[in-house]
Amino acid sequence: MDEPLNVDDVETVSLTSTATDDAAWVGGYFAYGGSGSDQSTAIYFAIPPGKRLGRHFDTAEETQFFIGGEGELLLDEGTYPVRKGDLIVLEEGRQHDLHNTGDDDLRVVGFFSKPQVEQHWTEERWPPDDQSVTGTPNR
Repeated sequence: MDEPLNVDDVETVSLTSTATDDAAWVGGYFAYGGSGSDQSTAIYFAIPPGKRLGRHFDTAEETQFFIGGEGELLLDEGTYPVRKGDLIVLEEGRQHDLHNTGDDDLRVVGFFSKPQVEQHWTEERWPPDDQSVTGTPNR
């Protein structure tokens, strides 16, 4: 990637789970292996108020930096509040979910340690064909 890309200019898609009523988010990739980066992945996503991301694990370590909103990080060992300015690191394979508890979108920039990554969803299924695995376009 030669020029800076603003989070507001990332091409995004809106996803609503076909399996549950409360999982929905908007997201898009800044860069991934072969498209703007060689050895890593960067993603932007936002969760609307009252919604959650969906329980899943990733096939690469993920660092999440919260750029707006407030919510809860849901892990097997407990629930932790998150808000604008927070940063968390999730090891590869660690089950997690995010729930927006605020009045504004919970906005996140995520950085994965690999150029190709998949999300394996526990319950959620995503359009257009009820996928239980999502990920970078190069997978």
